[in-house]
Amino acid sequence: MSAGPVEDTRTRLLTTALRLFTEHGVEGTSLQMIADALGVTKAAVYYHFKAKDEITEAVAAPGIRELDLLLMEAARQRRRGAQVDQLLDGFVDLVVRHRALVALFSSDPGISRAIGKSIHGEEGFKDALLGILAGPDPDVTERVAAMVTLTGIAMAGGSPDLACVDDETLRVALIDVGRKLAGRPRRRATHPASRDCP
Repeated sequence: MSAGPVEDTRTRLLTTALRLFTEHGVEGTSLQMIADALGVTKAAVYYHFKAKDEITEAVAAPGIRELDLLLMEAARQRRRGAQVDQLLDGFVDLVVRHRALVALFSSDPGISRAIGKSIHGEEGFKDALLGILAGPDPDVTERVAAMVTLTGIAMAGGSPDLACVDDETLRVALIDVGRKLAGRPRRRATHPASRDCP
């Protein structure tokens, strides 16, 4: 038997799990609910994952890998301004691409624990993000500004209130606001036409 169907089932399982986590939270989603939504037995879910924690980690893994890579790429930039720009642009792109996952990270401790599995670890992530955005030896105001910037981008990007905003409009708005909060000069960009949320 080829790996294709097994991988396809695993992919469908993770997509279904993310949807259910978004609707019910990680704690409120059971393995049986995932199996039922997929139309398979609970044993079929166990074939791929031994526990819900493993599913949670696998759902979060792509976003965490991207964030690890983003931090390394930003740190490699020579100038601090270039580091901040790389971090802001990459973080906004990641948030927009993974809206449902970001919403879970912001609201559900069950999925936010998965960040500890990254190469940076949970505290390492915070330190690396804040280190780039706030700069070396930041004072309290600079740390607060960096935290507000990152948290604000994540919370707005994952907000159900903005779910009807198209990706490009949201990306441009988040970058504009993020650059303003981080004290970076605004870029001249054309804002795409957007539709209002109902």
